[in-house]
Amino acid sequence: MRKKLPLIITLILLVGLLTGCTSYNEPINSNSTGIWNEWFVWPLSQFITYIANIFGGSYGMAIIICTIIVRLVLLPLMIKQTKSSGNMQLIQPEIKKLREKYSSKDQETQKKLQQETMKLFQEHNVNPVAGCLPLLIQMPILIAFYHAINRTPEIKEHTFLWFQMGAHDPYYILPVIAAVTTFISQKIMMGSMGNSNPQMAMMTYIMPIMILVLAINFPAALALYWVIGNIFMIFQTYFVIAPMRKKYNNQTQTGGTKK
Repeated sequence: MRKKLPLIITLILLVGLLTGCTSYNEPINSNSTGIWNEWFVWPLSQFITYIANIFGGSYGMAIIICTIIVRLVLLPLMIKQTKSSGNMQLIQPEIKKLREKYSSKDQETQKKLQQETMKLFQEHNVNPVAGCLPLLIQMPILIAFYHAINRTPEIKEHTFLWFQMGAHDPYYILPVIAAVTTFISQKIMMGSMGNSNPQMAMMTYIMPIMILVLAINFPAALALYWVIGNIFMIFQTYFVIAPMRKKYNNQTQTGGTKK
């Protein structure tokens, strides 16, 4: 988690930077050029509009449905990430033995250590970068959602429940819910890992604050996207990820290994 913290902060700052670029604030349409517009923003705008038409023109319902679809698409990746991190947990004793065996700091020994470590990863289906993949995939989607909402007049001007989709929540209800559900999601995630890692404990409180600040300043539809995503994540962690991690924790305690 210590390695993820700078990445998370960097990506959140990147969201703020890209969403403020004036060159990307023009209305999106079929004539918009550029890879970002043609492959991300315009297709997402069209998809949201298509779903909205199914639900009687409700763009709020469209955002909810699209968010669930995105989460369902990412679910296999989350499961794969959990399996990879679980297998990493199981082979820690073997990694420790390798480091003790190749403890010399000369270049040849360190090269041998890397080769043996990678071989161990392959044998146990461990991907060292798997933990960051869901986050790296979600950030472009989040930015694309922002642009699709802000640059599609029909979405931006639509009113859903008590808020206008393209404006800030006037009562700050969604930002607060987004922060609270982020906190709950982080707590459940930390509990499922069965440890008291100080970096994770810190992120449990830092992330909700970051999301609160972003949700206050971003369109209400984006806060809605985050809230629905968090609720999905809570159920996903509780019913899918947590049982998997519990199994790996039990195997670790009993000294078991899994390929």
